[in-house]
Amino acid sequence: MDWGQEAAQRLAEIAECSEAGPGVTRFPFRGEHRAALGHIEGWMARAGLAVHLDAAGTLVGHRAGPAGAQVLLIGSHQDSVRDGGAYDGIMGIVLACLALERIGDRDLPFAVEVLAFADEEGVRFPTALMGSRALAGTFDPGVLDRVDAAGVSLRDALAGFGGDPDSVAGLRRDPGRIRGYLELHIEQGPVLERVGQPVGVVTSICGIERNSLIFRGETGHAGTVPMAARRDALVAAAGLIARLPGLATQWPGLRATVGEMHLHPNVANAIPEEVRLVLEIRAERDADREACAARCRDMAHATAVGAGCSLSIERSYCQNAVACDPGLVSVLTRAAGRDVPQLPSGATHDASAMAELCPMAMLFLRCRGGLSHRPEEYASPEDMGMAIEVLARALEEM
Repeated sequence: MDWGQEAAQRLAEIAECSEAGPGVTRFPFRGEHRAALGHIEGWMARAGLAVHLDAAGTLVGHRAGPAGAQVLLIGSHQDSVRDGGAYDGIMGIVLACLALERIGDRDLPFAVEVLAFADEEGVRFPTALMGSRALAGTFDPGVLDRVDAAGVSLRDALAGFGGDPDSVAGLRRDPGRIRGYLELHIEQGPVLERVGQPVGVVTSICGIERNSLIFRGETGHAGTVPMAARRDALVAAAGLIARLPGLATQWPGLRATVGEMHLHPNVANAIPEEVRLVLEIRAERDADREACAARCRDMAHATAVGAGCSLSIERSYCQNAVACDPGLVSVLTRAAGRDVPQLPSGATHDASAMAELCPMAMLFLRCRGGLSHRPEEYASPEDMGMAIEVLARALEEM
């Protein structure tokens, strides 16, 4: 079998499990998710796995091992962002199933489970990594009461899908029973393409924090209030945003982004009196992230004062950086070849949550143009075939 071509065919088929529109839009616990699970269950069955849906909506495929043996977990997510691509997340599930199909009946010294997580992206509900956090024992039951844009709670959506909200916290695995966690994913960046390599081994997953900022000034008629008399909240916010690119370069590899902003009253002929924005900072080193966040807070206060505005800041999310397990990194490196690139991940993954449970590592695949979270996302059949072989070799070595 041409394993890479088979992967491409499966990804094309499951990409049809999407809302209408460009690319792939597949949110958790909706009809598109249900349709996707039909495909994934079939892949797991072909790989000889026993399949069930857990309380958090994760589809689990289990391959038995020797009596009393530990379990190796291999996972990724099936959901997408709106108008996303056909590879992010779901490709890791496809490749895991194909690697086990490739191994066939050969004995492994451990059991294996393939995990198809329901909600990694956090697009429908204001939370993320629910399935992996449940397994790691870090799930916050309070998020079950959070609602989507239509007012549907995560609790109700999960229950209606066949999950069990009251049992999610009880999914925590015993670390002593887990051999480790592996995840295959497109790089979502340009490094592998630039160095001409199909795969790379991840060394760490960056830390992330998000800060909610509210600049408050005073509205007025855009045609009558003199410039010198204005208290323009957008001017204050823009003063911070304009300085972020230069500030971020002070810490190698750090990323600082304002990707969400809301204005009030948001009309052409009125001065903005309130601006709400989210500042996200990502870095391989938590100390760098925290130092940048402190500088950003000082800058935001300075721009607010300069524009005659007030400012409130609240850190709304924080996830520390995590290092991949050196032993599993070595296994993947040997399986891929001595010259395989090693690189950090600037995006978060279910692997970052699973690191709270067990050793974890990731294999990245080259993606064309470094593009992700958009319809043009692409990994070649040849690269996917290589990744399947790498994973199969790694499993046989472990």
